[in-house]
Amino acid sequence: MQHTVETSWKGNMMFDANVSGHHVIMDAHPAVGGEDKGSRPKELMLASLAGCSGMDVVSILKKMQVPFTGLNIRVSANVTEEHPKHYDKMHVVYEFTGENPDMAKLEKAVQLSQERYCGVSYVYQKAMEVTWEIVVLPMAQ
Repeated sequence: MQHTVETSWKGNMMFDANVSGHHVIMDAHPAVGGEDKGSRPKELMLASLAGCSGMDVVSILKKMQVPFTGLNIRVSANVTEEHPKHYDKMHVVYEFTGENPDMAKLEKAVQLSQERYCGVSYVYQKAMEVTWEIVVLPMAQ
């Protein structure tokens, strides 16, 4: 299997990537010549990790029949000071909402995603430290 993404320059610092038939607009910050009309390519790496792992976690929890009402995934990354500026650490926070979800099963689902199923996490862990934590938020009243 092979994946291919075509990306077209749209002028100035803007690019349009066709990803699985969906357009992803990327642009630079005005301070470096962009017009802020799209996401930053490097930050999309964080979104890729959140989406990949999130889909795994939801799928695993459904199979485990663990009820939850919400999942928010926040990925933070440390950017190096020197060029090429790159991420050298990432931290993922899985914020679950639900009525007393089974913490052991949440941890198992996240661990399986991070260590076995998420291809994005697998690649990133080869290049940097990737850590994670789980937070269970109270149900809104």
